[in-house]
Parts: sequence; C-alpha cells; structure tokens
Amino acid sequence: MQSSSRRAFLTGRRLPTDPWQAFCQAMRRSMEGPFYEFETVEGVGAARLTPKQAAEVHKARSLCEEHGVLFALDDIPAATRIEDMPVLWMDPGRSLGRCERLEPGGALWFVQPGCLLGELESAGLTAFADLPCHITVAAWLADRRLCDWPAGETFRSGIVHASVLLADGQAVSLGPFGEHNRKPLEGARLQRLIPALYQLSASDAAAACRQAPNWPARYRLDALKPIEGQDVNLAHLVLGHGGDLGWVEWVVIDERLAQPMVEPPYGSRFASARAADLGLFAQAGELDAGVKALFDPKGHFPHPGQDL
Repeated sequence: MQSSSRRAFLTGRRLPTDPWQAFCQAMRRSMEGPFYEFETVEGVGAARLTPKQAAEVHKARSLCEEHGVLFALDDIPAATRIEDMPVLWMDPGRSLGRCERLEPGGALWFVQPGCLLGELESAGLTAFADLPCHITVAAWLADRRLCDWPAGETFRSGIVHASVLLADGQAVSLGPFGEHNRKPLEGARLQRLIPALYQLSASDAAAACRQAPNWPARYRLDALKPIEGQDVNLAHLVLGHGGDLGWVEWVVIDERLAQPMVEPPYGSRFASARAADLGLFAQAGELDAGVKALFDPKGHFPHPGQDL
C-alpha cells in the first residue's frame, strides 16, 4: 500500500502540515467564492469566505465542523474579534443579496442575508430608513442593539418567516406558530427544539426577565410570549441572535408590519451590562445559556460572551 506522502508525491499535491492548513486546503478545493486566509496570530488561524451560492455556506459549515473551526458571521458591529481558536468569517456577499417581492404588488418580500439595508429602503421598505444603510440584513438580524424591540413586541421587525442553517447542518423554516396557525413543526430537530424553548420560557428566570422594562437577555426568548393581540412567530427567535445560534439563509418581511426602530422606552439600546443594571444578571444568563445550548450544544458558532 502506498503511503500518503508517496501518493502526494506521485499526484503533485502537497500535504497540509497542520489541521488549519488542512482546513484551508479543503476550502480552496470546495469553494468558488473568494476565500482569503489571514496571517496566523500566535498559531491560531483565521480566514474569510464570501460564498457565491448558498450551497457553499452548507459546505463551509460542514468543513468547519470536521476541522474544529468556528463558523462566525463577519461584520457584526457589536462583536469583538475571535482570537483564541481558528475561525472562518462568513461574509454574505452580493451573490446572496436578493431582495424581491414574492408576488407583484404584494406586501411580502423575500430577502437574502447579503442584501443591504439601504437597498430595502430604496425598494420601498421605509421602516429601514433610519438604520445604517451600508450594513447587510445578516448583520442587522445579528445585532442586538438594532433588534432591541420592547419585550413581547418583536412583531415590529416585520419578519414573518426565516430559514436558518443550524449548527448540526439542518436547515429549518421558522414562522407563525400557535393557536391561530396549526401547521405542525417539520422535522425531528424542530420538534425537539421548540418545546424545549417553550419550557425554558416558562421558567422563573424568564418570568423575571419579562417584568423588566427592556428585555435584558441576549436572545429574544420573549418572542414566545408576545404582548396581547399578537401571535407567536418562531422567526423572531433570530432577532439579535449575535451570529451565535445559526446562519440565516433568508427571511420574508411583511412591509405592512415592519416599523421603524425607536429608542427603547427606558434607557439606551441593548448592551451586555443591561441585565446587571436591572438586577437580572443571573436570570438573563440562565436564559442565554439555555437557548445557546439548545441551538448549538457543541459550540460550532461563537460564544455569546463576544458582546462588547
């Protein structure tokens, strides 16, 4: 049997010298979109991918899992850089930037993560007029400050459906759920995930957080307990997700529901110190740890503590 070094010599391919180089080599073989490797810092590698098609996102996630590389959304204004483990920064790019009505003259818009907020405004979604025009929909959805809706009022985002690539490689569709929408949860992953999230939302910690004037936790678990008159929409779980829970493949926005972001009724926009300021540090931390563990138990996405 030929050794691996013998085969590499005969085929003209150079074997990678370490796991990071093995990952980069696999990425270059698999991707059409631009892949850029940064200089290593104290032996820890980092790279960026701008995918040309959605399938490359799925492949990149798989390679990250195989090689022990963190899968992270790039260009989140409120996040620090990750320097303690190898990381692939995912830039949604222009190839994943569609923004179009689902039906001519209709109110529903299909939007991919690389679409810029300025493009949404130009298309007629005036709710985005006062938000940074240069950031992507992916960055908006991940930014906790820009998704800091009052507790129980996540419907103001206008998001009605979302497709999310989870840490285990499954893509799930999130949307209306509850007594006014009898559509069953599709797939075993959602059938386990959503009941567990509801159980977490029924905890004493969640009840304490709901009493706060501003939602104090990082993840919008309050989406499962909307204010009176509003129905549950599971897509709202991705609002302010920080890049920690999954990769949002696309969303559907209802222009009739989307409302301009306003300053929170009490205090400033979300910051990681809000829970402590409200005396709810332990309760918010319990919720955040619970949500993170349910979505990403093996830590393939960044840890929520990356907030500034």
